[in-house]
This record gives sequence, structure tokens and C-alpha cells, in this order.
Amino acid sequence: MTTLPLRPTTLGYQVNKLARLFEIALRQRIASYGVVPGQFPALLALYERDGQTQRELCEIASVDQSTMAKTLARMRRDGLVREEPDPADGRRIRYRLTSHARALEPDLAAAGYEVIAVATKGIPAAQLAAFDQALAGIADNLTAALAPQSHSAPPDGLGELAERQAIVEATAQKSSSRGL
Repeated sequence: MTTLPLRPTTLGYQVNKLARLFEIALRQRIASYGVVPGQFPALLALYERDGQTQRELCEIASVDQSTMAKTLARMRRDGLVREEPDPADGRRIRYRLTSHARALEPDLAAAGYEVIAVATKGIPAAQLAAFDQALAGIADNLTAALAPQSHSAPPDGLGELAERQAIVEATAQKSSSRGL
């Protein structure tokens, strides 16, 4: 079996590093509002459509139930959300933004946009669009791979992975030599 190194040039490593850097930059900008990056996806989802359930928020934020339960508990404690029983099904809880959280929306949105502006400074729009499209494709591939599968064994795929990694590395080297 061929093992590929998981070095800093691999796609997974770079995406993970990028996510950490985004989190650090966002944390610096929103800490003064009493909000942490882990709460940001739930807040954005509730800004778009208030009154969602924990399950709906889990799907949007791509986190498990226990993580979202802890996030929502902290958000309740911090006065960002309140719980209301679902009028159609009293067993279900809906989460609603408090007036305090609503008042933070413009500042939190501005902080998020500022992080994006800093991260994308000097990168041509066409390159960003291609990157966004590639990320969406990668997310779709991983989502499909993680979906419940039939009982057939998955293909090895290491040959294809090595080929794709070689293409990514060659493209990166070509781009860096051209100053992109």
C-alpha cells in the first residue's frame, strides 16, 4: 500500500491551516462583543431565519448535536438566544435571538466581511471565483462520500489521490513561479 505524506503542501493541510487562520482573525474581531467563533455559524443562521431548532442549526453549521447543545447553552448564558417551545410540537424547542444579539448583527457582519477582505486582498476576482467553485466541489465530494453507502467496498483510490495531489502541487509551483 502506498502512503502519501500529509505534508504542508497537501490540500487537506492547507484547508485546515486556512480554517484556523480564519478562526483566529474572526476571534480577534468579535471577542469584544462577547461572541466566540463557534457561535458565529448559529448566529448567522438565526440572523437569516430566526426560530430554528437545534437539529436545523446542526445541519447548517455541520456540527454534531452535542457540540451545538453546548454552543446554544453558552449562547443562552451570554444572553444571545432564548428557547421557545415550537407552537406546532411542544416537545421541540426553537431558538430565537434576543434583542442584544439582534443589536450585534451589523457589527458581527462587518467583522466577518473584514476577515474576508483581509484574506482575499490582492487576489483577482476570477481566481477567487475559481477557488470558491473548487471548494464547493470538494465539499460536495466529501459530503457524498460521507453519506450512507451501499454495502459495497469503497475503491482503494490511492492512485487517483496521488495523481490529483501531483496536479495540485504542479499547479501551485507554476502559480508561485508566475507570482500568483
